[in-house]
Amino acid sequence: MKTLYIMRHAKSSWGEPGMDDFDRPLLEKGKKRTRTIIDYLLKKETKIDLILSSPALRALDTAWIMAHGLSLKEEDVRVEKSIYTSDKDKFYDLFYDLPSGIKSLMIIGHNPAVTNLVNDFLQDKIDPMSTSGIACLEYNVKDWTEIAAANSKLKFLIYPKML
Repeated sequence: MKTLYIMRHAKSSWGEPGMDDFDRPLLEKGKKRTRTIIDYLLKKETKIDLILSSPALRALDTAWIMAHGLSLKEEDVRVEKSIYTSDKDKFYDLFYDLPSGIKSLMIIGHNPAVTNLVNDFLQDKIDPMSTSGIACLEYNVKDWTEIAAANSKLKFLIYPKML
């Protein structure tokens, strides 16, 4: 069994004029909403083995908030450049490189890529994910290389405003 958590980064500032998109910081409201998601995940006794994050500041800060809140170690968070500009096919390359010992994976990225990835696994498509939104998909497979062809089960799709 493999579990995939797909999360959009927390609410961020549009920054100062001339600020690079890559460097946009999180708003306090975004940090608070992310902690609301952490509380929800803790109530569900969620266990994450690995977080893969976009290197953009807003995504990476979201990843560190999630890691801290879920008691992950520093080595349980990895930066993957391809997540910043990723189309859904690039995500599959990431999955194929994962050791089978990883049971649950969280990806923290950006729209539209995260929404497209969730929709790639579902028959009933979702609307664009809001900031700090998270989808949990479950696969009855032994290896990450099998998820592209496997049926997924949407365990939940949660946004902070729902909690």
